Amino acid sequence: MAILLATVITSFVIGFLTIPVIIKYSMQKNLVDIPGRRKIHKKVTPSMGGIAIFLGFFIASLVWIEILSWKDIKFVMASLFVIFFIGLRDDLVPLRAIIKLMGQILVAIMIIILLDLRLKSFYGLFGVEELPLLVSYILTLFTIIVITNSFNLIDGLDGLAGSIAIIALIAYGIWFYLVDDTVYSILSFSMAGAILAFLIFNWEPSEIFMGDTGALVIGMMLSILTIHFIDFNHNLPDSSPYRFTASIGTAACFIIIPLVDTCRIVILRLYKRQSPFAPDKSHIHHAIMRMGMSHAQTTIILASLQLGFIVLAIVLKGVGDAYLIAGIVALAVIFSLFLDRLILRRLAGKESDENVFSGH
Repeated sequence: MAILLATVITSFVIGFLTIPVIIKYSMQKNLVDIPGRRKIHKKVTPSMGGIAIFLGFFIASLVWIEILSWKDIKFVMASLFVIFFIGLRDDLVPLRAIIKLMGQILVAIMIIILLDLRLKSFYGLFGVEELPLLVSYILTLFTIIVITNSFNLIDGLDGLAGSIAIIALIAYGIWFYLVDDTVYSILSFSMAGAILAFLIFNWEPSEIFMGDTGALVIGMMLSILTIHFIDFNHNLPDSSPYRFTASIGTAACFIIIPLVDTCRIVILRLYKRQSPFAPDKSHIHHAIMRMGMSHAQTTIILASLQLGFIVLAIVLKGVGDAYLIAGIVALAVIFSLFLDRLILRRLAGKESDENVFSGH
């Protein structure tokens, strides 16, 4: 456990010392995010915080992961380096969406082929144990792209993306430590420490954003951890006290907020006959803020929900995927409908108040 504490401290200190330098340099060079129609923030804000996150993560991992273990994770680092530079390029000179997607696909292929990190089956879900190799590759590629972009999509509020990421990373980090997968535990905690330092400057009112540089790196890291968790957990002996019966459902609980938000906005946009990729303000955090919540309050609500689902997965660790996933979907639908009902009620109340004051 001491090595994990050292990892967190190392990445935190590096991030904490680096971010003020990035803020100052970004303001001088005009590397900032300008407020606009679809953006919630009201002031010009530096958007290169992802550099500090990646730097803290990489140096802490380099220092605390044993040299002999680097042969197992060099492809993880290589893939994160590539996605880091894709995000950095997009923050400096915006890329077309299709180019950014192609870059993510290439990185995902690197992970699948070089690291052999993939979903090898449905892990008992629907009674399917083995998958043809091509299907395994396609399913893993789809999973990596979805998780990476789902995290990128929730990065629209002070403190939200960082808070959600830290909760997921700590959950994965503790579990990997308990099952003696020290390398992946260190990877999880080194990124969590760097994000914690970033959150100090990103909490409302934010002094800096992580940008695509940070969001893509964190999303890619979470996709790697999620796939590794699903496969590793499934292959643990049944006698292990740390084995979850539902590998897929438990992993979904660990990253539930980004997944639910992505599913929700895709469904809403298709229902409105809009492109699923068209930007708007239909995200969960936008909906909660319409009820009068601040950035900090919205972040705390969603972070608490994320933590609640993780606790639920732990409590139901003996429940199979079919039941756990069905429960997750039901809870997500109930939450979404409840949220929409609250918004409609609040809007109706505002209209009523306006009519009273206008004399109607």
